[in-house]
Amino acid sequence: MWVIICYNQIDKSEFAEAKEIMWLVFAILSAVFAALTSILAKVGIEGVDSNLATAVRTVVVVAMAWIMVFITNAQSGLLQIGRKSWIFLILSGIATGASWLCYYKAIQLGDVSKVVPVDKLSVIITLALAFVFLHESFTLKSAIGCVLIGAGTLIMVL
Repeated sequence: MWVIICYNQIDKSEFAEAKEIMWLVFAILSAVFAALTSILAKVGIEGVDSNLATAVRTVVVVAMAWIMVFITNAQSGLLQIGRKSWIFLILSGIATGASWLCYYKAIQLGDVSKVVPVDKLSVIITLALAFVFLHESFTLKSAIGCVLIGAGTLIMVL
């Protein structure tokens, strides 16, 4: 939370420079927290229904998100969200919920060290969907990365 609060305090003249580095800081933090999520969830889900565990986790996530909205004073933007954004944010929420429900069931049934690599195949799927729907570039570097992620996942789960 501290990084987000500090980032929101950056002077707008410094914004371009900060943006060039901050996306990487947030991406690395995301990876660290995602790793912690998997380990903590595997321990916490023992003897708990996976759907119930997902619901508990979701309540905590919702509370944290709203706390950050108020800490960063972003709540005024709620009224400016357009119809298209509402639709896609709701669809994204449905996809997130479905992903979390499946993920928790998977880590309950299997080894987290195997579930996580398979879950990260989402990188390949995301790149393909970004190419098709968002018209983002798919380069030779992207293709090689996808092959390596796919091969690495296969090696890790076999």
